[in-house]
Amino acid sequence: MMTFTPKRFLALLLPVVLGAGPVAAGTIAGTARAQIATQAGTDAGAGGYGSRRYKFVERVDYAHLRDFVIYIDQAMPAGAKDGVPPPATLVQRDASFEPHVLPIAAGTTVRWPNEDDIYHNIFSMSGTKAFDLGYYKKEKTPELVFDHVGRVDVFCAIHTQMHCIVLVLPNRFFAKADARGRFAIEDVPAGTYRVTAWQERMPAQTREVVVPAEGEVTVDFVLGLSELPKY
Repeated sequence: MMTFTPKRFLALLLPVVLGAGPVAAGTIAGTARAQIATQAGTDAGAGGYGSRRYKFVERVDYAHLRDFVIYIDQAMPAGAKDGVPPPATLVQRDASFEPHVLPIAAGTTVRWPNEDDIYHNIFSMSGTKAFDLGYYKKEKTPELVFDHVGRVDVFCAIHTQMHCIVLVLPNRFFAKADARGRFAIEDVPAGTYRVTAWQERMPAQTREVVVPAEGEVTVDFVLGLSELPKY
C-alpha cells in the first residue's frame, strides 16, 4: 500500500491546483553565419581600394559579422511565456550604444540611461516607434514601451556616429548568436514553427522547424548575397 506523506500529497496536488502538468517543450539550437558567393577584389590593393582616395572607406568583413538574431516568427500557443516581458536596457556609453542590436518581445519596456558626462539626444523616426527623448545626461533615465513588431533604428541628434537597432519581435522565443555564431532558444512548446535568422546587413532567412516534446532540434542558417559587384 502507498503511504501518503505530506510531501507526496503536495506533489500530487500541485498539478491539479495549477491546472496542468509539465509542459512538453524542446530547444532550438544551431548556428548562424554570413557567406558571400562571389566577392571579387577584396584584397587591400584591388579595385582601387589601395589608393589614397578610398583609404578610409569602410568595407564589410562578412566572415566576421555579428548580431545575428534568431526568433520564432509567428504567434505562439496560449500560455507560452505569457505576461508582461521583463524590461530591457540600452545604455549610452562612450558616445555609443550598448548593445548595438537589442532584440525584445513586443510589449517590452526599454530603459535609456546615459552614462556619459556629455549630453545625448536619442530619437527615432521609425514607423514602428517614433520618439524623441530630448537632451539629458545622468539626471534621468527615460523609459519607452515598444508595442509594435518591427525594426526601430535609433540615433543621437548630437553625435552622428551613434546608431543602434531595437528589433521588436512577436514573442519571447528568440536568441542572439554568440561570437562563434551559436544560439539556443529554450523551453519551446512542441510543434512546428517558422524560425527566422536576421542580421542588419543581410537578407533574412526563414526555415520550418519541428520542435520535439523534449530534447533538441538543430538548425543552421547561412545568410548570404548571391553575388557582389566587381569593383
